[in-house]
Amino acid sequence: MTTSNYTVTGMTCGHCVQAVTEEVSAIDGVTDVSVELQGGRLTITSDQPIELERVAEAVDEAGDYQVTPA
Repeated sequence: MTTSNYTVTGMTCGHCVQAVTEEVSAIDGVTDVSVELQGGRLTITSDQPIELERVAEAVDEAGDYQVTPA
């Protein structure tokens, strides 16, 4: 298991959190996702490391948000 932490900017409400959670959860190999609105913390648990590009694509698909490694 691997845990990765990121910062997501641009989220303003619970719907944003839900959208990011759903899109990131759909990435192959992801087993758990935690998104905190305050502070924009995104924690991903996966079977193996997930490339930042894949995470960024999922976050972008969720809405107008930006993701950076924490």
